[in-house]
Amino acid sequence: MFKEYSLEGKVALVTGAGRGIGKAIALTFAEAGAEVAVVARTVEQIERTASEIRQLGQKALAIPADVTKREQVNRAVEQTLSHFGRIDILVNNAGTAVLKPVVFVPGMKFTGWQVADGWDTPLSEEEWHLVLDTNLTSAFLFAQAVGPHMLKRRKGKVINISSNSADLAPPYFSAYCVSKAGLSMFTRCLATEWAPYNVCVNAIGPGDIRTELTEPVLADPEMKKFMLEAIPLGRLGETREVALLAVYLASDASDYVTGQTFYIDGGQLARGSGV
Repeated sequence: MFKEYSLEGKVALVTGAGRGIGKAIALTFAEAGAEVAVVARTVEQIERTASEIRQLGQKALAIPADVTKREQVNRAVEQTLSHFGRIDILVNNAGTAVLKPVVFVPGMKFTGWQVADGWDTPLSEEEWHLVLDTNLTSAFLFAQAVGPHMLKRRKGKVINISSNSADLAPPYFSAYCVSKAGLSMFTRCLATEWAPYNVCVNAIGPGDIRTELTEPVLADPEMKKFMLEAIPLGRLGETREVALLAVYLASDASDYVTGQTFYIDGGQLARGSGV
């Protein structure tokens, strides 16, 4: 491996690291040489991720936290700094989705992911705020908590996990799409603010990725056919593929890259189709 791609000696903080893309990023960072603090609400999941990181020969710290609460975000950052001494890489991956129409009219047809009970009821204000707080505001809170440390050191990498839904508009995804579009724009704004301090801020926009959440959907032959027909490459992506892109953006190899959103979706956005 080129030395510029190594994360040897670096410390990363990854949110939503208990499963899926976040866990894959945390483990792949460890493979590349990083020590990793993993943050999520479910203690059992992040403890498992931390254990797997240690099995790879790297140090790990599991921090249970609600990423929508400022005091818990600040505590997670303080614990990481106290344990490792610094934070070189921040990955804002924590996310959620509530798939419901803004207004429900009898006879509406739901042809996307039926993953939410009660999709035939309107999206509530509480659900709207839950999605935006988890997907967007959490990144803002972590940026405010980690930023002073990175700017003082004049070195750092921030990676926000957005989505190709930032540029697609499938029905019933309004809160999710708005949150991810906001995250991509926040990435650009933060990149221009922090560029003078040599801190690079980028985003990754995954499409349909095989995770614990997609497996039940793929078990439905009709839904699987619907999903795959929307992807030019004809398959779902793997969490490992997203994680390898994150390694590049976390490494010295990407030192001249900032303010960008990198889509990894099998060509779905290029075609302009979404579930």
